[in-house]
Amino acid sequence: MTENSRTALVTGANKGIGYEIAAGLARRGFRVGVGARDTARREEAVDKLRAEGLDVFGVALDVTDDDSVVAAAAQLEELGGLDVLVNNAGITGGMPQEPSQVTAEQVLGVVDVNVLGVIRVTNAMLPMLRRAASPRIVNVSSTVGSLGLQTAQEEPVGPLSGAYSPTKTYLNALTVQYAKELAGAGILVNAGCPGYVATDLNGHRGTRTPEQGAAVFLDLATLPDDGPTGTFSDETGVQPW
Repeated sequence: MTENSRTALVTGANKGIGYEIAAGLARRGFRVGVGARDTARREEAVDKLRAEGLDVFGVALDVTDDDSVVAAAAQLEELGGLDVLVNNAGITGGMPQEPSQVTAEQVLGVVDVNVLGVIRVTNAMLPMLRRAASPRIVNVSSTVGSLGLQTAQEEPVGPLSGAYSPTKTYLNALTVQYAKELAGAGILVNAGCPGYVATDLNGHRGTRTPEQGAAVFLDLATLPDDGPTGTFSDETGVQPW
């Protein structure tokens, strides 16, 4: 698949895994929109990637703000459309998160970014993706959202979490529903897990680098037209829902 002149958008791309996804797609020949709400960090990321000779541009994007999402879609439309969307932006909502201790406000805050943010951005970008030759939607999920792994192993998968982990379960469910709806449109929709990556999200306690974590999403973003849809995988292959 030739990526020349194809455009990708990565949300939450000013640092960590999102930054490495943006960098990886640009190195594969994509023109990449670096989506981020923090202006200074977004511009810093764009400058750093351009210094490498990569074709990137900044997209002011707060996934919790309808007007911001609409403006981002209008910017991409003006630039010629969109071929690949990577929904990476996410928050934990703060730890610890024992279910008996989390507040409704805390949970709603995480849902607004990790779930509703994906819906806002995806639906705003869908008109452009429907027109693209080989459109892809990639959702950055986590095995902490896998009900199969949470219940089938003696060792716990991630910490107790009444907010963050369930939003990834919800995101996995959304991935399936989008894949079912868009199957006839040729839009491949898949979710992936980067593994335990050292990022701000976990206080850099992870054992993998952001570049390693980005690899699975680069593969999902560049699947061939006859590739899978409605899947959840990590670097080792398909994972249980």
